Amino acid sequence: MKPTLFVLAAGMGSRYGGLKQIDGLGPNGETIMDYSVFDAMRAGFGKVVFVIRHDFEDDFRRVVVSKYEGKVPCEICFQSVDKLPEGYTLNPERTKPWGTNHAVLMARDIIHEPFAVINADDFYGRESFQVLADFLHSVEGKQGEYCMVGYRVCNTLSENGSVSRGICSTDENGFLTGVVERTHIEEVGQKIVFTEDGKDTVIDPMSPVSMNMWGFTPEYFQYVDEAFRAFLDAHGQELKAEFYIPTLVNDLIQAGRATCRVLDTPSRWFGVTYPEDRPQVVMKINTMIQEGIYPAKLF
Repeated sequence: MKPTLFVLAAGMGSRYGGLKQIDGLGPNGETIMDYSVFDAMRAGFGKVVFVIRHDFEDDFRRVVVSKYEGKVPCEICFQSVDKLPEGYTLNPERTKPWGTNHAVLMARDIIHEPFAVINADDFYGRESFQVLADFLHSVEGKQGEYCMVGYRVCNTLSENGSVSRGICSTDENGFLTGVVERTHIEEVGQKIVFTEDGKDTVIDPMSPVSMNMWGFTPEYFQYVDEAFRAFLDAHGQELKAEFYIPTLVNDLIQAGRATCRVLDTPSRWFGVTYPEDRPQVVMKINTMIQEGIYPAKLF
């Protein structure tokens, strides 16, 4: 059975000024998601599941899903703040989404095979999808063997200023042991440093960082369901608390219920966070087309 690609596309691009998930950046209006889907299909994924919000379903189906008809099997599920387990009630003042792991939970009745989770608005690169697909094929029928694609920090820097990244630590076998969030990471001279409490610390440019590209086997949904109920017991009436993927993965590792292998990739990550990022992304995509990495028209 081929693995499934699960795309987190429910977020609004508030800083970017619109639905950046459906912004055409390729020469024929291709979105960043289109390149992810294209890379995933040629790496060996079998279908794509998108999680979106109900309020832009029509636009999403028209701009994104329609181009895949007859080419890529697609399904859609929906994330909303009121989608809670039976017995739990929503604080009426809560409007903020519950986070990435809540979005994953929305697909539990659709996905029954090993699956990858990615952001809709991040460009991950074809090598990353290949190592991810190879791993997911290898864990079919198994449980508790997860993975995360670890990008080399030197391949995730922004041309428009500093970034924050989760720096990953691994054991001697390449399994994730922890993630530490570092802020204000940038290239200074020929070194990569992060600044904390006014002090610059040099980072190995090959250090793996998390860009929210995960691989799971389907029992993960049961863990998410259990953990979300516990999260709601503790934080359900708060207005801004969020239920994140890395938090649960870390808890499962610490409890000995799962392992998470960090997969190295040579791919360069890039994305559109601010409007001024857009021309640079368009240029990078055109360069890869000229180099023959992608066809001018994907679908």
